[in-house]
Amino acid sequence: MARFLLFPLLLALLFSISSAEIRFSEVRSDDRPIIPFDEFGFTHSGRLELNVSKIQLSDTNPDLDLAKIGFFLCTRDTWLHVLLQLEDGEITCALQSDLIKTVFTFKDIPVGKKEHSVVYKENEADQYTLVFANCLTSLKVSMDVHSAMYNLERGGGTRDYLSAGRTILPRVYFLFSLVYFVLSGIWIYVLYKKRLTVFRIHLFMLAVVIMKALNLLCEAEDKSYIKRTGSAHGWDVLFYIFSFFRGITLFTLIVLIGTGWSFLKPYLQDKEKKVLMIVIPLQVVANIAQVVIDETGPYGQDWITWKQIFLLVDVVCCCAVLFPIVWSIKNLREAARTDGKAAVNLMKLTLFRQYYIVVICYIYFTRVVVYALETITSYKYLWTSVVASELATLAFYLYTGLKFKPEAHNPYFVIDDEEEEAAAEQLKLEDEFEL
Repeated sequence: MARFLLFPLLLALLFSISSAEIRFSEVRSDDRPIIPFDEFGFTHSGRLELNVSKIQLSDTNPDLDLAKIGFFLCTRDTWLHVLLQLEDGEITCALQSDLIKTVFTFKDIPVGKKEHSVVYKENEADQYTLVFANCLTSLKVSMDVHSAMYNLERGGGTRDYLSAGRTILPRVYFLFSLVYFVLSGIWIYVLYKKRLTVFRIHLFMLAVVIMKALNLLCEAEDKSYIKRTGSAHGWDVLFYIFSFFRGITLFTLIVLIGTGWSFLKPYLQDKEKKVLMIVIPLQVVANIAQVVIDETGPYGQDWITWKQIFLLVDVVCCCAVLFPIVWSIKNLREAARTDGKAAVNLMKLTLFRQYYIVVICYIYFTRVVVYALETITSYKYLWTSVVASELATLAFYLYTGLKFKPEAHNPYFVIDDEEEEAAAEQLKLEDEFEL
């Protein structure tokens, strides 16, 4: 029983929810023993407003032990200790544990009423998850759950609907959006000054930076509005739109640079077009999965499935964009041995090798290191994982811009005889080393 209870809640605890806000959740004929709702970081002046209405039980027997059905708050550490109590037989239901913080049980609801409201004060600062427990076997529960978790700010007692570790995110996102708008202006200036050597890829790079800036600006306003009101009220729609275009344009840019489009050749080969035809639809699916994850929360029965879909699609996209870079490296190596321009091709080869390594580092850091940082960091400093991710992304954008900026004297072609001979000798040594 304990292991059965452990799985869904631990998944909900490990996968953080994008924004803790006022939520309305519909539960219909659900017999799960544990249903996790929102996760929130409380300060010493935390509040939980919980309203449950339209309550229906599949069994209307008046002898049901309604004390085994209800809502409680718990931390990750607390839940592990509750599991030990269940394993040792000290308790038969999580609601019986003295370690959890019971909000209310169905036994507290007056007979005949199908609605109950409570304002729960939480004065012990920590990261809590709101959980519904149903310890009666085969009993199906239907209800509408309206929850709001917030902290009261010092002084005026203003409500802050963002979790304790995320309350400064509006300022963080706004600051980074300003950085990208400045970078857009600088890039426009560079393109104007070097307009005679501008390729189409440089204009596409400008579009990617602008999309990133708009995405961050909308995310800043989205989080700011949630912080004040508990609801996005349309700002989340703009955020999702720009996230969609930002994701597609970024992965498309990596593919185009990796193939050498516009730099080395004016067209894409069939296999490279197929990569784009795979990456773009996958990004559409990933964005749909992200919307579902953000809007429903872990209470939904399909939430875990959507979370897994999002992670799988993200991994596939990251792997797919590496193939064109590998193909370009292979083609350049072959060309360096056959066309008599060893130095030119060696410089291109070195550049694409470096870009390949940078892309791998960027993907690894933003997908693995940032997730690990978010997992091990105290709830009060969850904003640091966002800053780390945005700094890594900013560094990646800067590297790409510096390495592939328009040049009046293209280093690919300004090669003297000595450099040509040195490059040919280096390629020969590399071939011998491989053998």
